[in-house]
Amino acid sequence: MLKPRKCIRELSPYHSPLSPDEIELRLDMNESTTGCSPRVLARIQALDAKKVALYPARERGELMVSRLLGRPPSQVLLTNGADEAIDLLCRAYIEPDDELLINTPAFPMYEIFARAAGAKVTKIPAGPDFSFPVDEVVAAITPRTRLIVITNPNNPTGAVTSDQDILKVCRAAPDSAVLVDEAYFEFYGQTMLAVVGTLQSLFITRTFSKAYGLAGMRLGVLIGASEHIGAIRRMISPFNVNGVAVAALEEALRDQKFVNDYVAQVRSTREWFREQIQELGFKSWPSHANFVLVSLGEQKDAILKQMRGWGIALRDRPDCEGCVRITIGKQQEMEVVVLAFKQALTNLAAADTETQEQPAP
Repeated sequence: MLKPRKCIRELSPYHSPLSPDEIELRLDMNESTTGCSPRVLARIQALDAKKVALYPARERGELMVSRLLGRPPSQVLLTNGADEAIDLLCRAYIEPDDELLINTPAFPMYEIFARAAGAKVTKIPAGPDFSFPVDEVVAAITPRTRLIVITNPNNPTGAVTSDQDILKVCRAAPDSAVLVDEAYFEFYGQTMLAVVGTLQSLFITRTFSKAYGLAGMRLGVLIGASEHIGAIRRMISPFNVNGVAVAALEEALRDQKFVNDYVAQVRSTREWFREQIQELGFKSWPSHANFVLVSLGEQKDAILKQMRGWGIALRDRPDCEGCVRITIGKQQEMEVVVLAFKQALTNLAAADTETQEQPAP
């Protein structure tokens, strides 16, 4: 009887919490509520039937991205979302019974792709206030460690890892691939790009889903030493990125003003929102991404239910007790969210009062 491999049968699938149509404000997927540049839409609308009928030229997109990053094209691989880049790394460098090290909480696809490759996954919990536990990560490295993932800034906490700590991990694991996932780079502004190629084991992933507003296009990029990117090219589909996405990417890269304006708005609104949410009595951690992690404590489930009833989706994070992750939208949208939080607290207080006033049976 035909069966999938044992490691596949034992996988727990990732269920994307995409909101239904009745949700008016999706703040649960770290998408841009502003959307993409108008120039991108114009470029897509200008595509004709012949262009759509042709296979895409991924290399053209890679050349544009290499210019943006200031890296040679041989170090750049365009992927179908950053997810594909992670999958490619796992398939290229992990043998069955090898090990993946991840700092938790973390994006769940790291573990899924590693387990699909037959790897053991070692999770190292974050330190106080979600700081990166560099000493614990280094101590967990074994001769079977083949991939170490550092998300910088981290999802879902927004915390960052210093260059010194990343370099410490790289030097402690010379035989392991070290992936620095910079999906939220634009909101943070610091990168390890300068040492790509110098450190042969270092890889970086970026995405155009967040700051560029192209989540629906599924575009990511894997950056690494030319030797390793060349090896990964041997296994990737030649047409993994579609032609519409390449056309959208070209116009998105040309409109850096749009990206910079959006990032500035998110940073400003993020700090305003954190102040507002903390004035309501909720703890929120500093974030360098386009979201904030907020602790709602025992009121989490009740508040989430009310928010959803009002058409606002927030991301429940069971891996951070009592917490939700909230994408930062436009200023006016976040003002609506603050008002909704205030109304939810008022409703909960009224319900508690009513319960206390009920006569004993």
